[in-house]
Amino acid sequence: MAEEPILVLAATGGQGRAVTDALLCRRARVRALVRDPDRRDAQELANRGVEVVAGSLSDRGSLVAAMRGAAGVFALTTPFESGVEAEVRQGRAILSAAAEVRVPHLVFSSVAGADQESGVPHFDSKARIEAELVSGDVPFTILGPTYFFDNALGGAERILGGVLDLPLPADRALQQLARPDLGAFAAEVLLQPGLYVGQRIELASDAPTPVQMASALSAALGREVLHRSVPPAAVGNPDMRAMWTFLNGPGYRVDIPTLHASRPEVSWTSFADWAHRTWATAR
Repeated sequence: MAEEPILVLAATGGQGRAVTDALLCRRARVRALVRDPDRRDAQELANRGVEVVAGSLSDRGSLVAAMRGAAGVFALTTPFESGVEAEVRQGRAILSAAAEVRVPHLVFSSVAGADQESGVPHFDSKARIEAELVSGDVPFTILGPTYFFDNALGGAERILGGVLDLPLPADRALQQLARPDLGAFAAEVLLQPGLYVGQRIELASDAPTPVQMASALSAALGREVLHRSVPPAAVGNPDMRAMWTFLNGPGYRVDIPTLHASRPEVSWTSFADWAHRTWATAR
């Protein structure tokens, strides 16, 4: 266990919470950067022994303060509030703060496929941040999550009504990741930095087809769920349309068997197991 804390940025979000949970399971000291320490989810972290500090991904001053004395930092950026240029600014604030403080190890959660010149705006913004990270002098590891299982929750009402809408052919496998698996892998990287510094590692837990996903959801819910293929061109958001066009084309290319064999201590959740845990109570 590191004597100094590990800093987790955006610790109450999906990725940050998964990493925090995994670090706490390994009895690591955790410092959490959150927007509002008085919010209930932040208070819950404090009650578990986490050092909670206020700040934001775009506020360099708060990032510098939070990073001081940290053994490592788990960082991520998001375009989904203010756009991809704001995301790049977040990345630059994080990298600048890390360089000033001389952070011993920065783990940046990017996205799988960011190195493929995909044309997906929120992939390309992360690629720009990756390039600046690699060209700097902060020791780093880059993680590339694929599509999260939890993204299906955005269509929960339709799924409960018996339809899984996905802009993919029925037999096209989609590499996906369970957030706890990301958390477990990131915790390992943060606690054993010497094994991972300088690497870029893409992550996937499973690669079900839409038909297999619908079958797993049917079993979890106890009633039939059918896949409905939506043309990518029908997706209204241009960024998401570009993403689904990419996933219908080159797509992610994680070597899942090799990844899982290299880290057998990670649970590597199947989509079917995730569906059962997540949806069984909705029967």
